[in-house]
Amino acid sequence: MTHRGSIRIRMMVLFCAVVGVLLTLSYVGFYLMFERVMESQLDSKLAETAAPVIADLMADPDERDIDQLDIPGQYFEVIVPNGPAGHTLQRSKNLDMALPLTSATPFQTIDTPATGSLRVGLIPYRERSDARLLVVAASTRDVDSALATLRRSALLLFPIALSFTALISGLFAARSLKPVAEVTGQAAAMIRELSLSVGESAPSGDELLQLTTTFNTLFDRLHAVLAQLNQFVSDAAHEMRTPLSILRGETELLLTRPRTTEEYEKAIRIMDSELKTLSRIVDGLFTLSMADAGQLRIAPEPLYLEEILEETCALAAPLANHKRIHVEKQLQHDVLISGDAAFLRQLFLIFLDNAIKYSRSGTRLDIRLSADPQAKDIRIRFQDQGIGIAPEHLPRIFERFFRVAQPPESHDTQSGGLGLSIAQAIVKAHHGTIECESRLGVGSVFTILLPT
Repeated sequence: MTHRGSIRIRMMVLFCAVVGVLLTLSYVGFYLMFERVMESQLDSKLAETAAPVIADLMADPDERDIDQLDIPGQYFEVIVPNGPAGHTLQRSKNLDMALPLTSATPFQTIDTPATGSLRVGLIPYRERSDARLLVVAASTRDVDSALATLRRSALLLFPIALSFTALISGLFAARSLKPVAEVTGQAAAMIRELSLSVGESAPSGDELLQLTTTFNTLFDRLHAVLAQLNQFVSDAAHEMRTPLSILRGETELLLTRPRTTEEYEKAIRIMDSELKTLSRIVDGLFTLSMADAGQLRIAPEPLYLEEILEETCALAAPLANHKRIHVEKQLQHDVLISGDAAFLRQLFLIFLDNAIKYSRSGTRLDIRLSADPQAKDIRIRFQDQGIGIAPEHLPRIFERFFRVAQPPESHDTQSGGLGLSIAQAIVKAHHGTIECESRLGVGSVFTILLPT
């Protein structure tokens, strides 16, 4: 697709082009008309000058008055029409040679080295019975000066007129396109409010093309969000259906007949476990809904990250000991960060819980913390020796309620299938990113990158 400039610029160019053509035609027409009028006035002046001279020649043919004339800027000759070339009877003193007439037209313009540009009039008259022509010439200096002044004025006024046209057309176009820009801005704001990233940036230049592209992007993203929302609701209902069914079944079982103390205690333990699962799902959904709305509030404060990791490892130690998983820590000291301690503790606990849950008994879990002053980031690395993640599942691991196959002995102890989604929301709130590498049967490596 060829690049198209801004509609405002194109409108300005169009207005200026139209006005420029109209001004050019007007100036040319006015110039030609003015030139014709000036020449006509000069021809009339030549005819008026010739009238008394012809009267004097006809009254006294033998007198050679023309030879005595020496008027600055005016030249006279008496020639014989249809005679041999250059057959001049009389010539004014200020003419050294015959005027180079180009034709027998009554009025014409000629150029001579001695006199410059002249307007020449050929006035016929009869001397006794002979035909004569009185040649009257006058300098066109005043006419040329007036025409030159007109040309200079046109050259000065033309760019001023075009500049004024460009200014007016620019203001008009900007005012006309202002509603388009406002609608485009509102659509872009909706995209930002929905936390949607535009995959392809809107092309610069054409405002209507920007509007179309922005709306197409908005509609595409809204369609994707609605589809994701429907899937999310369906997954949430599916996840909550199981614990609710168990709770209802245990309740109905207890109400059918009197039970022993041990049976009541067992049922209550099952109900407590399922209620905790429901509570975790609801809490996770609430956290994600706040993140989706851009209202996941963190309370940043200066803290040492290795201390948060030590506390989190202590919380996960009983689960790791139960599966005989050795936790090896390599934590750089005095790694200062501005973050929310509660959210960071929840973040690390999610990765620790996943690493332990998906690891076999007797394996090792490596946790590393390092800060790179040059890159200005902090790396927290969790490497397990678990079952790994299939390549086709890696793009989906941060989706809500998405789970890979779990080992038989594992129990979802933390987030009800929302752990990595919550982790991603917490990391984004801290302006960081998460990277994942995994191989089936070897293990997974999750790396959290946080700005210093």
